[in-house]
Amino acid sequence: MANRLRTGIDVLDRKLDGGIPAGSIVVLSAQPASQAELFLYELTATRGTLWLSLDRTAESVIASIEQTPANTGDPTVRHISGEAPLDNAGKLVSALPETSNLIVDPLDVLEAQEPHSRFRAFMNDLQNHIVNTGSLAIVHCLDGRDVPPLRDTTEHFADVVFQLNTTTNGDEVENRLAIPKFRGGRAPTDIIKLNLVEEVSIDTSRDIA
Repeated sequence: MANRLRTGIDVLDRKLDGGIPAGSIVVLSAQPASQAELFLYELTATRGTLWLSLDRTAESVIASIEQTPANTGDPTVRHISGEAPLDNAGKLVSALPETSNLIVDPLDVLEAQEPHSRFRAFMNDLQNHIVNTGSLAIVHCLDGRDVPPLRDTTEHFADVVFQLNTTTNGDEVENRLAIPKFRGGRAPTDIIKLNLVEEVSIDTSRDIA
């Protein structure tokens, strides 16, 4: 069995026989208004993490991680900006150390770059480096109104595909995770219910009777 790297989410690690095989590219597909970012925050607690932010500034991502009630680590956050995001991201990926997490949030910006052959070259380089370092790459793919044309390519490259569905049920927010693709072994056939938010007390001191 391939060396497994824990996600840090206990129920998920149990379903995956201990975690995700080292050297895997993982797609996290979710609606933009989902709680996918909380899922990513928890992944940073397991090992050293490089977080590449394609939309939000590094300061914004760091502040969100510090404020979340979830168990998190202290990731290195870099904002990818400029006219050559694939080149800039590629340089940072090439310096990823052994047995690390790489989070790309969101991948959509890179999937939209022209020509398409450059994105495929980036994904091949990413795959090679993740395998050589025994790391995990988690790419956040927004499943929203405007899906990039290369999303099929991304999911084909991926070793694991997580589909996170966040819904409201009465006064509760529910997160359900499906795993339709898992190259590292047997994929769970059932939907996994995740509790991504710890209980937060409600301040009623200012309520008016």
